[in-house]
Amino acid sequence: MVRWNQILNTDGHDRRHRLQDEMRNLLPTANRHERQPPSPIDPKEVTKIALRLKHQIEQVIPCELEEEAVSKPHSSIITNAVVETARQAGGEHNGSCVVYCLLVVKKWFKQQALVELWDADLHDVRAVAAEIMAKRIIESEDNLDYLLGEVLLKRYSILINDEPTVPANAIERAVDLHALTVIGSSGYQKCISYLWRGWLVQDDEDPSRFVDYENKTNTDFWSHLDPDRMRVPQYQNTVQVAMTLIYLALYTGAINTINPSGDLDIVEGLLYVFTLGFVCDEISKFWKVGRYYIGFWNVFNCTLYALLLVSFVLRMVALGHSLDTPERGHFNELSYNFLAFTAPMFWMRLLLYLDTFRFFGAMLVVLKVMMRESLIFFALLLVVLVGFLQAFVGMDLTDSKLQDVGFVVEAMLKAIMQSPEFDGFDKFAPPFGLVLYYIFTFVVMVILLNILIALYNSAYEDITGNAIDEYLAFFSQKTMQFVRAPDENVFIAPFNLIEMFLLILPFEWWLPKPKYERLNDIVMGVIYSPLLVFTALLETRDAHRVSYNRRRGEEDDDRVHEWEHILHECDFEADGWDKKVQATKPNVEVDTAVLEIRKLKEEVGELKELLLEMKDKVGGGWGSETLARSGFGDGEAHEKKGESSDNNSREQE
Repeated sequence: MVRWNQILNTDGHDRRHRLQDEMRNLLPTANRHERQPPSPIDPKEVTKIALRLKHQIEQVIPCELEEEAVSKPHSSIITNAVVETARQAGGEHNGSCVVYCLLVVKKWFKQQALVELWDADLHDVRAVAAEIMAKRIIESEDNLDYLLGEVLLKRYSILINDEPTVPANAIERAVDLHALTVIGSSGYQKCISYLWRGWLVQDDEDPSRFVDYENKTNTDFWSHLDPDRMRVPQYQNTVQVAMTLIYLALYTGAINTINPSGDLDIVEGLLYVFTLGFVCDEISKFWKVGRYYIGFWNVFNCTLYALLLVSFVLRMVALGHSLDTPERGHFNELSYNFLAFTAPMFWMRLLLYLDTFRFFGAMLVVLKVMMRESLIFFALLLVVLVGFLQAFVGMDLTDSKLQDVGFVVEAMLKAIMQSPEFDGFDKFAPPFGLVLYYIFTFVVMVILLNILIALYNSAYEDITGNAIDEYLAFFSQKTMQFVRAPDENVFIAPFNLIEMFLLILPFEWWLPKPKYERLNDIVMGVIYSPLLVFTALLETRDAHRVSYNRRRGEEDDDRVHEWEHILHECDFEADGWDKKVQATKPNVEVDTAVLEIRKLKEEVGELKELLLEMKDKVGGGWGSETLARSGFGDGEAHEKKGESSDNNSREQE
């Protein structure tokens, strides 16, 4: 406990690091400069509940165990009694934050594993136990409204150095911690599904609360024709995919219709307008989120936009020259070369918006992990490259002239690409140059590249072996990116240019807020009108299905499958089939050997009871002869009987 207090009470640098870690959201719930809604439960009380759960897990797992012993179904360690005790950590009134606290405890154990490396395996197992307990609490909750509204979507805070952290809910915390076990639970995925469909929306008056969509069961078409429904993640993703396909089509048309004169046609003009919209969108998100927004795809997109910007600038430079001048043709050709250079990036960018499909989503996770594992290879390669390059440069300077650096760098790069060339090194500082290049080739091609292959293979096996949970985590993360920071007016790039230049600049600074919101709704209704008609038809159909499910007493998203069509006509208890099944079904919760031992224990207990009953009857007056015949007398009777038998034998002799 003392060591854990040391972890909580860190110095100023660690304190800032922890607070930043708590603020590291995929997207913020609101503008960073605005005040966040407070936690509905006192952060100090939430922290105490988390500490209770941490103490419980430390007692349940006092020593290092195999992870499988904790994570397997029907574990003998994380029993129903342990889970029920964890559920009671919040008492009668604060039980809704237990799942959130268990995720906080998981994070604490992960941090403690980094601090105490000698007990890292123990703390990792305890972190797994916290996640397993959270999953079982989620799946055992019968009240769906309570589970979604209070347990998973209510935002809570804890105290770090007497300061409350930014409120977050269990859905966000699980995504941030990559808690695959919790993310893969049925209740969690039902919540994600409701958020993705727009059946759960943020309350306009209190953004910290999520409420049911008021028109979920409304079968009126016109009530669903609402521009505000563009906040729904499913519809935003649809628009993004459509804009990406149009963007790709514009690029294909521009690159395949080269203008020798260098003039901009309508296709190229729209391509650069789209690019401007995407650039403004990236800048806006970076401004709101900060440096935590930077990721692989952001860098990838920014690189693409930078190349397109260079192409556009070169085109403008070409237009600045006369039509028949060679400078115009040169800059025009150079502009098209930069534009053609971005073709692979345009098609790779399409993967970013196809991640909602299971195949592409799983493969993107594999690629992401592989890129992260590549950092180890490139760190080792950089050290090796610098060392050998310095040796070659030193050999080249023996005659006080630096002449062969280009040749050496090119040869080293070819060796990395598994195409070494030894010609020329026999004349380079013989025999040291050739020997050193042989050593470099061996280190890079045999050692480092095989390390990279092993890292890639390990990453691929880890992800594909758990592909379903990884995809669910990826999909949950994408959903939360839309939910965490929904704009009041959703203008997806390149429509954000309309918002910037036709709404914000001319109207927002002077128009009253109600009228300005009305103006935004009208503009959004015009822009998204084709999609809104389709979404209204879709939601009207869903409203009929939800109403039908509620009449049957089923959940809103229930679907009648083919095996359920005549299920209501079957009564397995009445025809005796259920009794036969119960009599022959195996017990999968307990190991067979344990079951046999328990059966033997019961039989020994029954035998003991029979012995005690016979002993009581003997004490009731049966007599020693009866005891002798029965063989269940006390030790003294048997001894006397034995002595009498011995005396009779001696007399006969």
